Amino acid sequence: MQAEQTRRSAREIDQRIEKIKALGKRRNAIILAHNYQPPEIQDLADLCGDSLELSRKAAQTDAAVIVFCGVHFMAETASILSPRKKVLLPRLDAGCLMADMITAESLRHKIASLPPMPVVTYVNSTADVKALSTVCCTSANVVQVVNSLSADEMLLTPDRNLARYAAARTGKKIHIWEGYCPTHEWLKPADVAEARAAHPQAAFLAHPECRPEILELADVIASTSGMLRHVAQAREREFIIGTEQGLLHPLQKANPDKRFYPASRKMICKNMKKIGLDDVEHCLENLTNEVKVPEPIRLPALKAVERMIAMNA
Repeated sequence: MQAEQTRRSAREIDQRIEKIKALGKRRNAIILAHNYQPPEIQDLADLCGDSLELSRKAAQTDAAVIVFCGVHFMAETASILSPRKKVLLPRLDAGCLMADMITAESLRHKIASLPPMPVVTYVNSTADVKALSTVCCTSANVVQVVNSLSADEMLLTPDRNLARYAAARTGKKIHIWEGYCPTHEWLKPADVAEARAAHPQAAFLAHPECRPEILELADVIASTSGMLRHVAQAREREFIIGTEQGLLHPLQKANPDKRFYPASRKMICKNMKKIGLDDVEHCLENLTNEVKVPEPIRLPALKAVERMIAMNA
């Protein structure tokens, strides 16, 4: 009976997904899903991946509407890169705790307190913070971006763990903003030790947003897209994944012959799990929950993103 109910539920989800996909086509929309989204949202999406990667790909399409299944700063980035497209966020209350740890006002104050230097800002930030920045970076290219700057001293916001990761690998003096991702901050060495004891043959992959002591334990340090690429080419058959648990779905889907284990069951971002199929269908049906970055903010924010892209980073 339970197996039959599971099969029926799976069929119902598949039918809902096909219905929403058809609605998306009628709306000339592209549906994007971050790697941390729930499995059914990832299965619905036209594209899955890292936030900036998704926004760049969507900008190159002829879609009139972008539905971004992620959090608010991601929809803003899509608006920065695609000002003529309508960008929709299925749940406007899906925010990012790290992005909320820095504001334009607090960044202005920090810049004024320091000697003149570049400001490198992680893409996990709001549009108005990007607008005050010299250049943006991602977790995958932060070392390349920092090394591309001629300055030996800079401010890196808002993630302190990413800043320490870059400082350790570039030798440059990096002023640290005391922001962090709570989901990655929860991971402790004891959690890694427990996961390794349970899966002694597994390689441990960690995201650069993790604490420095976690990165020291990692076999591989990579962004979510970097983890997907590494696993596809790796000889190992088992992996402990040190990032938000949503990534296990695309990893397993792309590598059905390999096994994946969360480094900790605590690594769940509630904001990334807010969007459901009903939310996507509703915003597509009514074209609601638009996220639009005003031009006075969009243009300087775009320059910071374009400087990063120009570095081939």
